Amino acid sequence: MTLTPLIAFHMGCAIAATFTGAIALWARRQAGPLPWVHRIAGRGFVLLMLATAISALFIRDFSLPNWAGFTPVHLLIPVTLGGLALSFWHLAHRRIGQHRSVMRKLYFGSCVVAGLFTLLPGRLLGNLLWQQLA
Repeated sequence: MTLTPLIAFHMGCAIAATFTGAIALWARRQAGPLPWVHRIAGRGFVLLMLATAISALFIRDFSLPNWAGFTPVHLLIPVTLGGLALSFWHLAHRRIGQHRSVMRKLYFGSCVVAGLFTLLPGRLLGNLLWQQLA
């Protein structure tokens, strides 16, 4: 797979969401919360995750085990969109603890774990990393 403009956009949004999500989580920690930083970073995180998930719909890989070009990693699309919707539903109903839980799971699952999987050999970033280390 080559670095197309779509993949570059997807990757840029995913990387930015990872950093923005970390800021949102940090700003809401127990000691000395910064609610305005949390809100701004949280909104940015949501927009970046939406862009990441929607752009992933158009990225297909027919070389891996797939179904119409969709690979198992594409299962993160409905998980991400569902997690964002569920998080906002909890927020609208003032269930802050559940909102926090969903957003933490979404961040670690969709950003951290998925980000680590991109570093596997055979993936675009993984190949770049392992070629540089070899």
